Amino acid sequence: MKIHTSFLLLGIIFNCFIFFSCEKQNQKRPNIVFLLADDLGYNEIGAYGQKIIKTPNLDKLAKQSIRFTDFYAGNSVCAPSRAVLLTGVSSANVPIRGNAGYFGRDDWSPTWLESDTFTLGELFKSAGYQSAFIGKWHLDNPDDISTWAFSHSFDFAAQEQWTHRKSKRNFSKSGLWLNGDQKHFPYDFNKHECKDAFYTNFAIDFLDNKESDKPFFLFMSYRAPHSFEGPIRDTLEYVNQDWPKVEQAQAAKITLQDKQVGRLLDYLESIGEMDNTIVMYTSDNGAHFGADGKGHQLEFFDSNGNLKGGKRDLYEGGVRVPLLVYWRNKITAGSVTDHISAFQDLMPTFSEIIGVDKPEQTDGISFLPLLQGKVQEKHEYLNWEFQLSGWFQALPDGGFRQSVRMGKWKGVRYGIDSRIELYDLSDDESETNDLSKKHPEIIARINKIFKTSRNETAAFPYGGVKQNHISMDLYKD
Repeated sequence: MKIHTSFLLLGIIFNCFIFFSCEKQNQKRPNIVFLLADDLGYNEIGAYGQKIIKTPNLDKLAKQSIRFTDFYAGNSVCAPSRAVLLTGVSSANVPIRGNAGYFGRDDWSPTWLESDTFTLGELFKSAGYQSAFIGKWHLDNPDDISTWAFSHSFDFAAQEQWTHRKSKRNFSKSGLWLNGDQKHFPYDFNKHECKDAFYTNFAIDFLDNKESDKPFFLFMSYRAPHSFEGPIRDTLEYVNQDWPKVEQAQAAKITLQDKQVGRLLDYLESIGEMDNTIVMYTSDNGAHFGADGKGHQLEFFDSNGNLKGGKRDLYEGGVRVPLLVYWRNKITAGSVTDHISAFQDLMPTFSEIIGVDKPEQTDGISFLPLLQGKVQEKHEYLNWEFQLSGWFQALPDGGFRQSVRMGKWKGVRYGIDSRIELYDLSDDESETNDLSKKHPEIIARINKIFKTSRNETAAFPYGGVKQNHISMDLYKD
């Protein structure tokens, strides 16, 4: 009996050891702060080459981070890019492939993530994290709260909401809605220098009231430098620059966002969370720009550097975006990687970091091994499918666009009946020298990817919908 008792005691001790070890490990799981800019160009912060617009806090973060040179957004406009980010499904498979989908003659309407769609909110909930989403969601039906951020398992959600032309409810007031539509907090232009400052207040409130014994996921969906960000109270030192007003505002929005990033990171440091927090900063697509010389011009600040195109383009300037990843004492500060990665990789990366299986739905590959200095699996290719709507249907391509990144090769097609352009990005990052006639075998591979590596969706039919007569008044991007 003594022997049995001894073994029993050893078993209890061993189990206790395992229990407390697991508890200790659980406590060590890192917090994750994900910072998403809106329409920020590849070259609009100092760490990526910007010379005029001041971004001291992001530049400081970059020196402490690993900087990705070949990272891609989910798509080239807001809604489809964010859909890829939240679901881990590539733009050719995710149901949302434009800011509005086709639902019948003259009927273009925003599309949304259905309530049963598995998102990052559900992922972090399943791992026992407390989570918060703050800012621009852009993936819901305003009339159906089950599609809002709070209903996708975020414990705390303060999201923008606005009315589209078919809404039954009026969300015309600017500001944030708390935890569904429980309470509305209006944005006061006179109290905040920009919307990102307003949003940061909610982030700090979340951090002040979170549970201390749980890791957290904070998703900051900033508003700047989107073209419709709204009025800003001042333009800092740029007001005295001999620039067009729109360019003063563009620079100011980026600098003001930089200020809020610094404010948030300083607060995390002050409460002792930065030692165990991963910080990521990126953008939902390339820089916005005005047509016909109106609005912000890409050339003014060299917003995309040598990359071709901008927002709404599937050339590099529309989809290649900055990515900074900070993880104190876990990564080599100031390092740079040319690993080819995209928004759909965030879901599996987060899954591996927090210790849960990645969803079967994902098209992504975790880049955690890269962060840890281990052997990193690579994509055979990345592909995008994008459909413009409304007045954009008058464009020669009918608003339907596809592209593929396959190693050094980039294939682009604007219009279902158009030829495929081919560029060697290792030698021609600006996509100026079309090599399609010299490499028919590569064109054949890309064409196969265009046709087969996608799912059909009724709202975004293959080839697009040529409705050139649709009025600009019906829909705004």
